[in-house]
Amino acid sequence: MTGPVIRPYGDTTGDGQVQVSFTLPVAFGNEEERARAEGAALQLAGKMGLDPAMVVHAKGMGPDFTFFIVYGRVSHLVDLSEVTVAQREYPLLPEAEVNLRVRTGLGRKLVVLGACIGTDAHTVGIDAILNVKGHAGEKGLEYYREMRVVNLGAQVDVADLVDRARAEQADAVLVSQVVTQREAHLAGARQLSAAFRAACGEHGPLLVVGGPRYDPAMAGELGVDKIFGRGTTPREVASYLVHVLAPEPAAAGAA
Repeated sequence: MTGPVIRPYGDTTGDGQVQVSFTLPVAFGNEEERARAEGAALQLAGKMGLDPAMVVHAKGMGPDFTFFIVYGRVSHLVDLSEVTVAQREYPLLPEAEVNLRVRTGLGRKLVVLGACIGTDAHTVGIDAILNVKGHAGEKGLEYYREMRVVNLGAQVDVADLVDRARAEQADAVLVSQVVTQREAHLAGARQLSAAFRAACGEHGPLLVVGGPRYDPAMAGELGVDKIFGRGTTPREVASYLVHVLAPEPAAAGAA
């Protein structure tokens, strides 16, 4: 059965109006340069399928670049029946249940190592998941009694992360990457995976990466066990860790 078909909404329902922003390597200095820059933006908008299109904002970004916001109509439709959404494969557990699963399933504390790797100095993401203060009203993993958390902070070399994970006998390594220029987050994840495979083979810790530009569907391609995107909460991460590392007896038997 075909699902409902919808169009973008701008001024009136179903008018197909959208707003996009982009930067072009063109100057926005004198009157002639500004006219040429806006013409270039409109040409690109037309090739993107916006018809008619208008430049509603343009601002020079240094001497050689211009940032644009363009508003226009598209003819494309969205068929909601073709939209696929990845379903979470594990339940969200309360803190007490997470602690119980670790205590009964492992018989020891679950060791979690966290870091930002390479040149990434943005610790907001990893701190939101690990620190006691947590995120979105949820306490971080340091708050869980049956977890031992080691937060290495920012700009950690991957080789040093591997060494520390082995020294701490980490069950899981959590890496946050916010820097995405030139796909740095993808390269970082691949480097992480390759380093742990080389050092630990198939018996390494669970590798979990997260950041705003990651696609959760790319975990296998990048060689990691799990990818978390924007808006992830500590409870989601904690529930995933026990789902894999300390499953319920029935689930473990079925596996």
